[in-house]
Amino acid sequence: MPVQSTSRRLPAWFKVRLSTNERYSSVRSLVRERDLRTVCESAACPNRNECWNAGTATFLILGDVCTRRCGFCNIPSGCPAEPDRGEPERVADAVASLGLSYVVVTSVTRDDLPDGGAGLFADTIKAIRKRTPHCRVEVLVPDFQGSPQPLDTVLDASPHVLNHNIETVPSLYPRVRPQADYGRSLQLLRRAKDRCAITKSGIMLGLGEGGDEVRSVLRDLRGAGCDMVTLGQYLQPSREHLSVQRYYRPEEFGSLRSFALDLGFRDVAAGPLVRSSYRAALPINHAE
Repeated sequence: MPVQSTSRRLPAWFKVRLSTNERYSSVRSLVRERDLRTVCESAACPNRNECWNAGTATFLILGDVCTRRCGFCNIPSGCPAEPDRGEPERVADAVASLGLSYVVVTSVTRDDLPDGGAGLFADTIKAIRKRTPHCRVEVLVPDFQGSPQPLDTVLDASPHVLNHNIETVPSLYPRVRPQADYGRSLQLLRRAKDRCAITKSGIMLGLGEGGDEVRSVLRDLRGAGCDMVTLGQYLQPSREHLSVQRYYRPEEFGSLRSFALDLGFRDVAAGPLVRSSYRAALPINHAE
């Protein structure tokens, strides 16, 4: 059974190494020098030390202020600044400097822009490919308010993987993602698959969902043609965010992983510290 949340103390299986090395310092310096943002910092990811020690990061484009206010997210909500048109080249320069063969690019949601920021996604993919032709690019995109044209703009740039997180079960959307729509997110993944993209999605656990609901979402994702899925434990960024309703044990993640593989997902990562871009360069057919 899941462990009920009674305090802010994490269960014993949450152990994160906080040590840093030269590569960590290099990534941090590179991000600062090129005026870039990473979701590692903005979303308070628990895996930042591990990823930066390995010399990689997930780049956050289109600013650091989101037009939506999701109950789980650590990124500030408000009125964003105009997009920085020089950002794609700076991201590409950082990718080249780090010698990456795989990179993940994501963004805040920009409902204020006519294309939802799709053009800057495409420009970033193209800039990376120009500087580092061998580098595979995964993009983690918002829902673009259900408009097909922005998605086409991103897919026309040929990302290696199109990732869009479903995040939670439909019954929790009003509380967890009030400005999003479950069916709209599924449709985005379906459209991407119809264009032969490799598709990926992610689910957070511990917000109050039922086991049958999680399995239903996995079936829906597979029905939309989703190739890969990540399942991780929601952790409350601050007291102002949604509280954790329960902590899933590692063996429960293992059981959900087996269920997802049986549905036909080609890759599944499931574990307390799994996040949508965690170890994205590796085959993710494993539990964490």
